[in-house]
Amino acid sequence: MDENSTERPAEAALLAGEAWFDPIEAGLRERIRGFIEGLLEQELTAALGRRRHGRGPSPGHRHGHRERRLTGSFGPVAIAVPRARLRAEDGSTREWRSAALPRYARRTRQVEALIAGAYLSGTDTRRVQRALAALFRGAVGKDVVSRTWRKLRTDWEAWCRRDLAGEDVVRLILDGTVVRVRVDRKATSVSLLVVLGVRRDGQKALLAVKDMGGEGEAAWRAVLDDLIARGLRTPGFLIVDGAAGLERALAALWPEVPTQRCTVHKHRNLLAHAPEPLHEEVSADYTDMIYAAAAQEIEQRRRAFLREWRLKCRAVADSLEEAGERLFTFTRLPPSQWKSARTTNAIERLHEEFKRRIKTQTVLPSAETAAMLFWALLASGQITMRKVDGWQTLAEPLAVTPIDLTA
Repeated sequence: MDENSTERPAEAALLAGEAWFDPIEAGLRERIRGFIEGLLEQELTAALGRRRHGRGPSPGHRHGHRERRLTGSFGPVAIAVPRARLRAEDGSTREWRSAALPRYARRTRQVEALIAGAYLSGTDTRRVQRALAALFRGAVGKDVVSRTWRKLRTDWEAWCRRDLAGEDVVRLILDGTVVRVRVDRKATSVSLLVVLGVRRDGQKALLAVKDMGGEGEAAWRAVLDDLIARGLRTPGFLIVDGAAGLERALAALWPEVPTQRCTVHKHRNLLAHAPEPLHEEVSADYTDMIYAAAAQEIEQRRRAFLREWRLKCRAVADSLEEAGERLFTFTRLPPSQWKSARTTNAIERLHEEFKRRIKTQTVLPSAETAAMLFWALLASGQITMRKVDGWQTLAEPLAVTPIDLTA
């Protein structure tokens, strides 16, 4: 027998987390148990109108506890869930249900998001089980992973069909991102078309993320037609990256809606038309123009930019003129909104965060999996979106025209 064979069971236990007793983790888990039970007691106290053993009128009464095992990001923990009966106006009674801990829930949403994220990234059920064994002490088995995946897929399909009539969207931001997926067992690049809405209260909301086979006019039109069919109202402002297919789709659908070309994308276009030694100068002139404090100042600097670059590098001036007034549509908005309306950065940041999360998976299993993972990261709260800058003035009307483009 190998002299090290007696150590292998201990090593296996160590790698599985069985021999890693940590007093900090143990103490924290016990405190978490107390916190959860206290939270449930507070919820029941509010429903009954009195504390435990308290006196006075109440719409119900307590009757013991039941044990439940809950698995969260803190690991598995056994908790005592209080029970009570509530009286209705007709004299009948019903069992009290906690809003914080839904009926039959055995895992927190954070755990389900973690399992789903690992599965969506291309890991099969058995590998997810092994990867999470130490963290959850065997509470997450292959069947749990499969059930979580089925629930996630059901939620995803419901989200894709949800009614949008109640969404008070005043602005749309549209852009695509390229991801690597497997198609017929071969790695290939596909474009996910993403539509982000801005509600009247300034909060951003993901409206669509789909693989339509490309970023052409027909692909974008199919995405937009689906949103309209589900109740999306005509927005008051659009922000795009300048892709020709998207521009044509929007022009055919909403020709009267003010559209802003992303100033960051146009900056890249200008640099692509200039020799490298001139990049720094182009960037300085362009930044001074775009980030000027007033519309009149932007107008003056635009004219100066065109005069200068028609002499230095005609292609740069032509590229700026190509964008037309759509590069300056943001000047029709109150200045407090300019920062959020000039670019598609709101979506670009989502793209960057999404790719950061999947960088260990060079190729995702499928295009649908990529779209589901994008959605799941937001739906689970792993990626959050704040309100747009200047949201307090979103209800104000736009100015009639942008700056004067006469050069």
